[in-house]
Amino acid sequence: MNKLLLSTALCFAVLSVPAMAQEVSACLITKTDTNPFFVKMREGAEAKAAELGVTLKSFAGKVDGDHETQVAAIETCIADGAKGILLTASDTSAIAQSVQKARDAGLLVIALDTPLTPADAADATFATDNFLAGELIGKWAAGKLGAEAANAKIAMLDLAVSQPTVDVLRDQGFLSGFGIELGDPNKWGDETDPRIVGHDVTAGNEEGGRKAMENLLAKDPMINVVYTINEPSAAGAYEALKSFGRENDVLIVSVDGGCPGVANVKDGVIGATSQQYPLDMAALGVEAIKTWSDTGEKPAPTEGKDFFDTGVKLVTDTAVDGVDSIDSAKGAELCWG
Repeated sequence: MNKLLLSTALCFAVLSVPAMAQEVSACLITKTDTNPFFVKMREGAEAKAAELGVTLKSFAGKVDGDHETQVAAIETCIADGAKGILLTASDTSAIAQSVQKARDAGLLVIALDTPLTPADAADATFATDNFLAGELIGKWAAGKLGAEAANAKIAMLDLAVSQPTVDVLRDQGFLSGFGIELGDPNKWGDETDPRIVGHDVTAGNEEGGRKAMENLLAKDPMINVVYTINEPSAAGAYEALKSFGRENDVLIVSVDGGCPGVANVKDGVIGATSQQYPLDMAALGVEAIKTWSDTGEKPAPTEGKDFFDTGVKLVTDTAVDGVDSIDSAKGAELCWG
């Protein structure tokens, strides 16, 4: 009898132990781990993960465009039982199959910064409005030139030949803002406006920006407007222009808003840049994965858009009528990297 009572007591004791909270793990997969934008993104994700008790694993391609490493990272995240993945894709189309595999395995996949192709290949996208970011610097450049915009000679320093969505959106936004008629808005390079000297790719880094600028200057040494996909490539373009003695009579515009880029605006290297906010982007992504794990609720897009807009501001020390902007001092307060 005593043995039976003891057994029953132990049984109730086991049943009365509260269920342990389920561990939530997440993955961050970026294009590289060297670009300041992705460094800040990782910092934002790590800080929010620590705050919410989420275990975070970070992965990155060896260089921008390293698709294979990103595919391998997704496979690892699935095998590790992660609840969700935050992804900045190098190849926005090719990665869709791996993303679908992750979603089929029950993971929430959120694209950060760079929408997938198609956009609904991911469960959600948290990003800068990259078309607007390009449009702002395009409008600024056209306004700065005034009537001479009609005679501009424009160099387009893009990201990669695979044309990931972020690359296309910024490029096409710039051209639209400048007043150039687009061809197919889903790709760059098919425009017919004679003001475009040409497109070249930079891999989003300084050396790539320098080489691309040299290539386009060889095509037309009188280029006077340079669009760049990001600020590292803008720094490289400036060095190339400087070697030709053209650094003081060419407008360079860019997108990022990192602290080095904002400093380059202050120093006159970059005329204007569109500032984005990668720390917020990643922190919100981690929050969304935690919410998904706890409640099954997916993040909703910003009203009127098919993604969650994390904001953008134009930074310049030469304001142009009709284009909202902040100066480099304010940009420095908000910058990253």
